Amino acid sequence: MEIDLPSLTMMKIFSYLDAFSLLQVAQVNKNWNALASSDVLWRKLCQKRWFSCDMDTLQSLSIETWKQFFIYRTRQERAKSRAKPEDFIYKEIPAEYGVRTCACYISGTGLTTKGQGKSVVCMVTSENRISTWSIREGVMTWVSPEQPASIKLLTTLPEMHMAVTVDIESTIKLWDCQSREALATNGLFSPCQSLKAVFTKDGPIVLAGDTSGNLYIFRIPDLHLISRVNVFPYGINELYCSPQKKWVFLSKKHPHILPKVFYTRSLLRTSEFSAPLSTVLKFSLCQRAFWTPRREDRITLMSIHRPQKITKFITFDMKLEENGNNIIVTGRFLASFSLPERKGRPEWFGVSAQEVIVCSTASSLLLFRMDGTPLQTVQYCPEEILRLWVDPLHVIVTFIDGSLEVYAWEERSPELRRCYRLRNRRHLPPQSLINKTLCDDVSIIRVMLNRATPCFLMAYILKSALSN
Repeated sequence: MEIDLPSLTMMKIFSYLDAFSLLQVAQVNKNWNALASSDVLWRKLCQKRWFSCDMDTLQSLSIETWKQFFIYRTRQERAKSRAKPEDFIYKEIPAEYGVRTCACYISGTGLTTKGQGKSVVCMVTSENRISTWSIREGVMTWVSPEQPASIKLLTTLPEMHMAVTVDIESTIKLWDCQSREALATNGLFSPCQSLKAVFTKDGPIVLAGDTSGNLYIFRIPDLHLISRVNVFPYGINELYCSPQKKWVFLSKKHPHILPKVFYTRSLLRTSEFSAPLSTVLKFSLCQRAFWTPRREDRITLMSIHRPQKITKFITFDMKLEENGNNIIVTGRFLASFSLPERKGRPEWFGVSAQEVIVCSTASSLLLFRMDGTPLQTVQYCPEEILRLWVDPLHVIVTFIDGSLEVYAWEERSPELRRCYRLRNRRHLPPQSLINKTLCDDVSIIRVMLNRATPCFLMAYILKSALSN
């Protein structure tokens, strides 16, 4: 006998379902289809997955409903996973820039609804300027005036097509990458070591860490100093924001300095908090950290203890708790494990949305659960792994010969699926260095630094949006 529940009750039940399950229940009957297609449900799923999307996002893409946006955006993300090597165009951008160069995407996700890629990258040139380049066309689209002091660090805010630079004189500048001059300028007390521009619920900001252990928060677009807090007695090496920017992780690679996590809102709303809220994570010699994608409060850290060279992973859940009239931050231990020495020493790692840890040694790719349970091993010997790129959708393994292999995270399995290999198109001299690997929905780029020849970008670009 068929039982009809009230619509509000059904909506409450449907609100606990993921996108795949919603699409399934929508096939039951017309009533279920109407409820499961509700904009309220799909907007929640979209904002949980992509955070910053709003009605302006839909209007800019000429999309009417949040369900349509979710399906479109998911297809867009998976285009690179469904591709084959012949679906990519290979390009080299012979931009001459120095060894201290940075390169960051300054465009959005890539594909438009018409299937055309719009990947744009921003970088520092040898003439002490910053410039933007269209990856598909391989041409410069904007360049700044030459700067009086050498540019040390670069970060971008793709949502606003803006870039932020810091020079060796500790001057921070904001650029909209269309205007000739910088939009705003400010300064740090000590040389900058870490720099990040992010979009928070309180608006866009710049976070900067200096060699004296100070964390600066600047407002965009005027670079007004919102707050400054001394975090460590030494410089801040690493700075990572959680997916929705609720937390800021800071660390100093020093045996006696433990990493800290700050509650971002307490750094931005100084009138509401007598002091910034933070906690120390009891984990020494932290080398790298990775926030779990699409989870706001979970972070995994990796350390290497010498001389034994033991690699350890530990996962914490960040919590806000009430203690009398006060709010405190705590990092609750969740799981940890040590990697057996016979497995090799990882240099790079990441975490999937399904909370699987992936790490790379010189000759293998290893997958574990947070408690250390082995899931998958891919051996590459005698090939040598150089770098690892990990995002919520893909894992890209870069090899020392310049080739790379693309994997996709399975939606309903903890394992990786191998997609394809992109071979290096040119012989690399021994002194070549792959400085960085980046990717968006339609392109993969690598920054190549050569001592004997000009530096350049190696880019693989999807020819067009791929059909289902």
